[in-house]
Amino acid sequence: MTRTRKGSTGRIAFVGAGPGDPGLLTRRAHEALVSADHIVYDRNVPESLLSVIRADADPETQFSPAEGAPGDVAKVLLSAARSGLRAIHLVGGDPLAHDTVLKEVQAVARTAVPFEVVPGIGQAAGVATYAGVPLPGVRVTADVDDVQSVDFEAIAAAVSRGSSALAVDAGDLAAVRDGLLAAGVDPSTPVSVTGDGTGETQYSSATTVDSMVAAALGFAGRVVLCLGAGVAQREKLGWWENRPLYGWKVLVPRTKEQAGAMSERLRAYGAIPCEVPTIAVEPPRTPAQMERAIKGLVDGRYAWTVFTSVNAVRAVWEKFAEHGLDARHFGGVKVACIGEATAEAVRGFGIVPELIPAGEQSSEGLLAEFSPHDEILDPVGRVLLPRADIATETLAAGLTELGWEVDDVTAYRTVRAAPPPADIRDAIKSGGFDAVLFTSSSTVRNLVGIAGKPHARTVVAVIGPKTADTAVEFGLRVDVQPPHASVPDLVEALAGYAVELREKLAAMPAKQRRGSKVQGPTALRFR
Repeated sequence: MTRTRKGSTGRIAFVGAGPGDPGLLTRRAHEALVSADHIVYDRNVPESLLSVIRADADPETQFSPAEGAPGDVAKVLLSAARSGLRAIHLVGGDPLAHDTVLKEVQAVARTAVPFEVVPGIGQAAGVATYAGVPLPGVRVTADVDDVQSVDFEAIAAAVSRGSSALAVDAGDLAAVRDGLLAAGVDPSTPVSVTGDGTGETQYSSATTVDSMVAAALGFAGRVVLCLGAGVAQREKLGWWENRPLYGWKVLVPRTKEQAGAMSERLRAYGAIPCEVPTIAVEPPRTPAQMERAIKGLVDGRYAWTVFTSVNAVRAVWEKFAEHGLDARHFGGVKVACIGEATAEAVRGFGIVPELIPAGEQSSEGLLAEFSPHDEILDPVGRVLLPRADIATETLAAGLTELGWEVDDVTAYRTVRAAPPPADIRDAIKSGGFDAVLFTSSSTVRNLVGIAGKPHARTVVAVIGPKTADTAVEFGLRVDVQPPHASVPDLVEALAGYAVELREKLAAMPAKQRRGSKVQGPTALRFR
């Protein structure tokens, strides 16, 4: 590897990955991981967390699963360190909470190789918090690797005076139950069993000690048991599983570059976004128009530049970069943006837009606030409008009516993307997605074109009236439309709709719930 330092000794770090949610990785742990040369990871570290680390780490960083006994893992780490590499053992939860990792640390400590231990949130304690089970008073928390080593007497004492939480393999639940009962724990003691703790599909089941094995039927991998009085508070405090869109599979038909912000907001509400590009952005067939436009910006030909999309902003700045230009060459040209997302892209290049519609964020909303051309106050009467090749004429025609000369320039072309994989197409048509978010008319047309029409049970959310009209034109039922046309408002509106569904279903008698046509996770919770 390029960072190997021949003849020098590297370092070893034992890093706690926390309970699984990538957001719970500590800053110290992240810094160590992204600067590592070789990362050995445990099987209980989720792929979602490894993906985040791979994306941030050096492309040459080597990843390999931890295999064999503690001595075998220690040998791998020592070999890498003696080759001048920075080697890490990435462990679920906290490193020193595991007997096997403790043996590795002890083996390394007997050598001259420098090492450190970076703590992480313990699996048992972290998942208990995500499940909404408080562990006040006297408590015992343990991340269990070997059931035979568990001090069930200590757990029984803790449960009698407070609470306890254990992270164990699902296959060991019967042995744990037997150990608890043998230690004198009351069979009717409340227990919550949580699988995929802190993950997208975390699920908790409330039960008792004597029936917890049956309650965890179907659970796999690591599970967390919470025992004691705190379990009773799970219904009110279980914030992770009670988020508005928890468990909803949401289709996001946008390019990967555009989908990021929307997907992050959806995840914050508990949804599982699936990004399916419906369009691909390509340069114009002939670059002459854009070349003239860039020269005109530098020469002071334009009074305004009006951006209608993030793609248009990106296209202009790519041209600027080609010619060695930067934000300083935009001096004197005012900037208008059709919406906040586009404005944020402009700010990213160091320019503050002069105009963003305060009301409707659309062509009409922008025109309503755009000043008419005044020959005395506006000596330069020309506007640059860099847009997609398929853009409507509404904005250009409206600016012309206001007295401005408009250079309507094709900054980029939008072409239909390739169809998604067969399983995604089948899910779209069969109702495998709980909701779909449309951010433009083209996303509606192109999704139907490459993948088919979403199933009638799928909740359809659209960003604005034009998109709604197109959705209806294609035979879709529009369920959600925000008051303002923006990605944050669209996601917020979908979350609000889910809350309304939950409240409506909760108010229904049980018989009506079973007969309700409402679909999705919100409905299933009441079935």
